[in-house]
Amino acid sequence: MIKKFLSPIYQFLHDSRAVGIVLIICTILSLFLANSPWQQAYLALWDTVVHIPVGNFPHTTLHWINDGLMVPFFFLVGMEIKRELTIGELSSIRKSMLPVIAAFGGMVCPALIFLLFNGGTAYAHGWGIPMATDIAFSLGVLSLLGNRVPVTLKIFLTALAIIDDLGAILTIAVFYTASLHTGYLLGAAGIMLLLIILNLYKIQKLVFYIIPGIILWYCIYNSGIHATIAGVLLACCMPLTRLPALIIRLHDPVNFIIMPVFALSNTAIVFPPDILHTFNNSISYGILAGLVIGKPLGIFGFSYIAARLKLATLPHHTRWSQVLGVGIIAGIGFTMSIFISTLAFTEISLQITSKIAVIAASLISGIVGYCYLKKQ
Repeated sequence: MIKKFLSPIYQFLHDSRAVGIVLIICTILSLFLANSPWQQAYLALWDTVVHIPVGNFPHTTLHWINDGLMVPFFFLVGMEIKRELTIGELSSIRKSMLPVIAAFGGMVCPALIFLLFNGGTAYAHGWGIPMATDIAFSLGVLSLLGNRVPVTLKIFLTALAIIDDLGAILTIAVFYTASLHTGYLLGAAGIMLLLIILNLYKIQKLVFYIIPGIILWYCIYNSGIHATIAGVLLACCMPLTRLPALIIRLHDPVNFIIMPVFALSNTAIVFPPDILHTFNNSISYGILAGLVIGKPLGIFGFSYIAARLKLATLPHHTRWSQVLGVGIIAGIGFTMSIFISTLAFTEISLQITSKIAVIAASLISGIVGYCYLKKQ
């Protein structure tokens, strides 16, 4: 009876669309609660101060989620990047050239479009917000199309999104770091050296990586660089033979616990009385135009130029119209874009404006991309 009852849940969790569906439900639920009679209690949940007597740790539930709980998410992303670069779709120049060039165009164009609206203003620091593509949402939308799109197109989007994540991680590390503390950076460098040595000596036991990884997180957090980068650095040092099992083991906890909690906490947005006014500013213009227009323009444009210059070729059984459709779907920025919004602006009102624009742009990109590819 128990097996029969749990079977539909098990099947849902292993459906490629499941992560996107869960995140959509969490976002809708969070927006509802944040604007309901339970508003104060719901917002207080994320603003609850958590006192830790040791070290300079985050103080609120929201900070713990963004600086601590999201580390496994970045750890998983880092392992997926390492796997693809070593044995996957990005392991050779021939395989990786098109998604690399497409991802580069998909990051540069949105950032430039954002700066067209905000360059020279106090909001220019938000240029990294529309650069990101949400892997879970974008692949979830593409999977809804079933056999209408070839498998090679799904692989192309996956590779593109992984490179996009790498670009977003580098952007956070380099451009969204307020100040650096040399002592902690040297400590982090020492831990990284230890992890590399362990890898070179083919040490396989995870405990020898996890314990230094926790210390690495502590050093990175206090160094001024965003603490989640520790997850990526640790992933780079993990033994290649352990990656497949670790990725499988972390997939469900990250996608069905950590990401939903992140969505709930970071979309607890109280809508202003005149919500339409929220879109009537340069930040919203930059994010909306960057994700909805900049993403497909950059991905399709750079891919087409690369093909014309014979630097890359289209995946088998794929048409240019489908590449454009993937570019539109890639405008779903959600997770990483919302995350960068919290780093780009310290003023809560600007974060809210950015998050609302990201949600709107992701919704538009998902619907338009799905409808466009369905007709191809």
